[in-house]
Amino acid sequence: MSISQLARSIAESPTLALNEQARLLRERGEAVVHLGAGEPKNRAPINAILSSAAKLNTGDIKYTPTEGLPSLRKAIIRYTEENYDRIVAPENVLVSGGAKQALFNLLFTLVNPQEEVIVLAPYWVSYPEMIKMVYGVPVIVTPEDGSFVPRMQDIEAAVSSYTKAIIVNSPNNPSGVMYGPDLIAQLVEFCERKGIYLIMDDIYHKLVFDGKKTASAYGYTSKDIESTRVVSINGISKLYGMTGFRIGWVIAPRKIVEVMTNVQAQTTSCTSIVLQAAAEGALTGLQSVVETLRMTLENNRNVMLQELRAFSGVRTIPPDGTYYCLPDFRAYNKSSVELSQFLLKKALVVTVPGKEFGMEGHLRLSYATTVKDIKQGVERIKWALDPEAPNEIYIGERKLTRDWL
Repeated sequence: MSISQLARSIAESPTLALNEQARLLRERGEAVVHLGAGEPKNRAPINAILSSAAKLNTGDIKYTPTEGLPSLRKAIIRYTEENYDRIVAPENVLVSGGAKQALFNLLFTLVNPQEEVIVLAPYWVSYPEMIKMVYGVPVIVTPEDGSFVPRMQDIEAAVSSYTKAIIVNSPNNPSGVMYGPDLIAQLVEFCERKGIYLIMDDIYHKLVFDGKKTASAYGYTSKDIESTRVVSINGISKLYGMTGFRIGWVIAPRKIVEVMTNVQAQTTSCTSIVLQAAAEGALTGLQSVVETLRMTLENNRNVMLQELRAFSGVRTIPPDGTYYCLPDFRAYNKSSVELSQFLLKKALVVTVPGKEFGMEGHLRLSYATTVKDIKQGVERIKWALDPEAPNEIYIGERKLTRDWL
């Protein structure tokens, strides 16, 4: 069997692989605690359900325009105006099958073979692989001070004549850390001056804690939507907890959107009319569901931090938002892959290795679950690693004794 060199070079999604491992273990009746998934326990907003059900009830489920339903694009335009203070036209909006497809379409449109895209570590696992899939070169910038926020001088030092774009995800998956307004302002000024695209992955932009607010890149440019180098990606998956609906979008200059639309037309044709109706319902319905989810996540974040504080040897930078934190477990094992596998085998806890995010020695823990799972999960991790923890624990109905410390 002959497989293309490019296809062979693309790594498996570690988060999806871990989800599958957890599913198989649960099917066998194992008492697995899943702290790896970026998926909250909330139900989809009622307006989203009613809108999609109304579309289904018509029985008229056909193709839609490749760029998305006009009514959904209108809702996205209103969302952009309300949240970014930026007026855009329908020609600046493309609806895709999730923010992930929107980002891939954008990279496919912008990046020539061997051109570079700056990726700020820690980064979402798919960024480097997507860049490689369009024959680009990911250039990783990693903070050297133990924080999760890069310095502007390090970003500038990584830029070359081949640099086409910088991807910024704030608040950040996997760390939950939010980049401050000074850094965002510097990035915007630098990219506008150098002619580099600044791709803002804003999928978590309203899920922030402690009364903080994200800094919108559009607020730091004087250029209009057609001439700016700022491009934003967003979607309904995280803000509304609608991960299975797979609707995202891009806001970009119309010439970019025009080419992206051609790319999408030749791949997926269009996005499901039923799912687009659900997205429109979410965007135009009561927005209190976003605040409810945000408050739940903030409470869960607080519980996670409280549990981790009692864990000697673990250093955690408190997340400003998102679903995740990224504790440093190097005191126990410098290989995050080995550690994650060990915890799954011994404690039946799913975690994601920090290596996949460019942060070796860390584990990504998701608090987008129940308080019970957070407490049980951290208790099991502590039992498996910390010699000061009790030697025995109940996992499910089984009493286990630690015999490796």
